Amino acid sequence: MANQTIPTPAAVASEHRGWFIFLGIALIVIGVVAVAFPFVATIAAKTVIGWLFLIGGVIQVVHAFSTQEWSAFFLDLIVGVLYVLAGGWMAFFPFAGIITLTIFLAVFFIIEGVIEIAMGFRVRPASGWVWLLVSGIIAIAAGLLILARLPSTAVWAIGLLVGINLIFSGVSYLSLASTAKA
Repeated sequence: MANQTIPTPAAVASEHRGWFIFLGIALIVIGVVAVAFPFVATIAAKTVIGWLFLIGGVIQVVHAFSTQEWSAFFLDLIVGVLYVLAGGWMAFFPFAGIITLTIFLAVFFIIEGVIEIAMGFRVRPASGWVWLLVSGIIAIAAGLLILARLPSTAVWAIGLLVGINLIFSGVSYLSLASTAKA
């Protein structure tokens, strides 16, 4: 461990060029589908998140009952039940709570944008770094747009803006791959 060198971003992109290309194309295709069907993508995103909460809640409830002697059994059980209730509500009533999910998505986009901008500056002199910067700026703008137009944007915003964000993220990864040496 004494003389390990950290590979440059360009070296990593060159070594894993195929994965960067695959990821970029996959993100673009998924993004185009979401843009084409924004309401469906909104409901799908909400339902998937609901199922994740529901499954996590069931696991937490099972955990609580498997560790009944634990001093925090009751609190563990309550958290699990809350996850089950929230997940069931989101998964089985897909039209309810879209505004809350829209707010969450807006905050996520803003945080993602800040991180992508930081990534862009971190990999900067590598060709294609500007695309990470552009992707980050677009993610922040999308998050702010969502927040500014609530509640009317809740029905279509999640699907449309997730799609746009995925497309730009895909383009940024393809750009990095295309500038990497094969």
